Amino acid sequence: MSVKKIAVLTSGGDSQGMNAAVRAVVRSGLFHGLEVFAVQRGYAGLINNDIRPMDLRSVGDIIQRGGTILQTARCKEFITPEGQEKGAENLRKQGIDGLVVIGGDGSYQGAYKLSKLGIKTMGLPGTIDNDIPFTDFTIGFDTAVSIVVDAINKLRDTMSSHERSSVVEVMGRHCGEIALYAGLASGAETILVPEVPFDLTEVSQRMVDNFNLGKRHSIILVAEGVCKGEEIATEITKNTGIEPRVTVLGHIQRGGTPTHNDRILASSLGDFAVRRLIEGDSGKGCGIIKGELVATDIEKVVSTKREFNMELYELAKRLSQ
Repeated sequence: MSVKKIAVLTSGGDSQGMNAAVRAVVRSGLFHGLEVFAVQRGYAGLINNDIRPMDLRSVGDIIQRGGTILQTARCKEFITPEGQEKGAENLRKQGIDGLVVIGGDGSYQGAYKLSKLGIKTMGLPGTIDNDIPFTDFTIGFDTAVSIVVDAINKLRDTMSSHERSSVVEVMGRHCGEIALYAGLASGAETILVPEVPFDLTEVSQRMVDNFNLGKRHSIILVAEGVCKGEEIATEITKNTGIEPRVTVLGHIQRGGTPTHNDRILASSLGDFAVRRLIEGDSGKGCGIIKGELVATDIEKVVSTKREFNMELYELAKRLSQ
C-alpha cells in the first residue's frame, strides 16, 4: 500500500457538498484500512498544525449539511515557498503521506505545490462556480443553480403581478456558468456573462420590443463579473424609461442543503480520490466527464481555462424570444 495515513482539508470559498466529500474521504479511507486525519481551516490549519484524527462518527450526520465542518480560510502565508514547506513538514511529522484537497483553483494550486514537495495529493473540485476544467461539473454547482432558479421563480410571481422587470445578479466573477444554467432553466429573457460581449442598447431595445408585444415582465440575469446589477438597471432606465428592480442573491447561493446530484458527485469523487492515492497516484485533480470518473494532472488543470458552453448559451438565446 502506497499510503497509510491520509488527511483531508477544505479550502477557498465553501460550496454545498463539501461535507459529503469529506465524509466520503474519511469513510473510504477507513474502509481501506487507512488512518484518516482532518485539517481545520484549510491551508491556514496546515501551517498551524491544526490537524486531528477522524473516525466514522466524526462524519456522521453531515452528508445533508451545507458549508464545511472543517471550515475554510484564506491563507496568504501558504502562497509563499516557506509556508508551503511548513505545511508539508507538519504533515510529515504526523506521518501523513496523502492529502485530499477540496476546493477551487487556488486550492488546486496549493495541492500542486505540496505534490512537488513529496506529499501525495489529490484535488476535488469544490466550487459553486463550475470553473474547474477537466470535469463536467464541480461540487456545489448544481445546488447553487437550484437556489438561483428558485429565487427567479419567486421573483417572476411578483414581477408579473406588478408588470415589472427584474435584474438578478448572481455569483461568477470570471465564469458565467451559474448565470447560464440558471437563466436557461428559468427562462430568463437575457443572460449576461463575462465570456460573451453584449450591447446594453440592444438589451434595452429587446425589453421594449417584448413589452410592445404584450409581455409585462422580464428577467435579466447577470453574472457579477460582468458588472453590478444596479449599473445594468440604471442603463436600461436611461435607454428606455423602464425601471427594473434589482436583486443581488450574493452568498445565499453558497448555503443550504446540497442537492442529491451534489451529494452523489461529492461521494463518488471522495472515494475515487482515496482509491487513487492507495494506487500510488498523486498530483491529480479528480472530475467527472460524461459520467466517467477521471484524474487529470493538477498542473494541467490549473494551467487550462475552462471552455464556455456557447452551444448552451445560443440555445438560451433562441428560447428567450
